Amino acid sequence: MKAWAEDQKIDGSFVTFVSDPAGDLTKALDMEMTHPGPPSVGIIGRCKRFAIHAVKGEIKTVVVSEGPDDPAGDDDPSATLAEGFLEAIKAEE
Repeated sequence: MKAWAEDQKIDGSFVTFVSDPAGDLTKALDMEMTHPGPPSVGIIGRCKRFAIHAVKGEIKTVVVSEGPDDPAGDDDPSATLAEGFLEAIKAEE
């Protein structure tokens, strides 16, 4: 995760990347992809594309990019990209 943060030039910023190698957080947040598509090509236990806005440990907003025929949100990741996520955060108020 540190190398990825350095590559994205956010190392040392307020952004925190976290890993979930065993999928514990993914499962606890109910973000495990259950669509049959990914497992059919060998991708098991994949996490959905999501973003969480939390303030002092309180979750304010959760957005997920997925669709009926696009479980990974690859065709339309807009909800979890910066612009869409910032719009969701602004709508909290």
